[in-house]
Amino acid sequence: MEISSLSVAMPSGSINTGLDYVMLSKALDTVQDTGDALAKMMEAAVTGLGGQLDLMV
Repeated sequence: MEISSLSVAMPSGSINTGLDYVMLSKALDTVQDTGDALAKMMEAAVTGLGGQLDLMV
C-alpha cells in the first residue's frame, strides 16, 4: 500500500470509529431510559403487596 493511499484511508477509519461511538452512546442512553421506565412500572405494580394476610383455619 502506498503512503498516499494510506493517508486517505486513515481519516475515514477515524470517522467511522467516531460514528460508532456516537451510535453506541445513543443506544446505551435509550436502554437506560427503557430500564428506568420498566423499573418504575414494576414498582407501581407492587404497591399494596403484603398489606393483608389471609388465614384459613
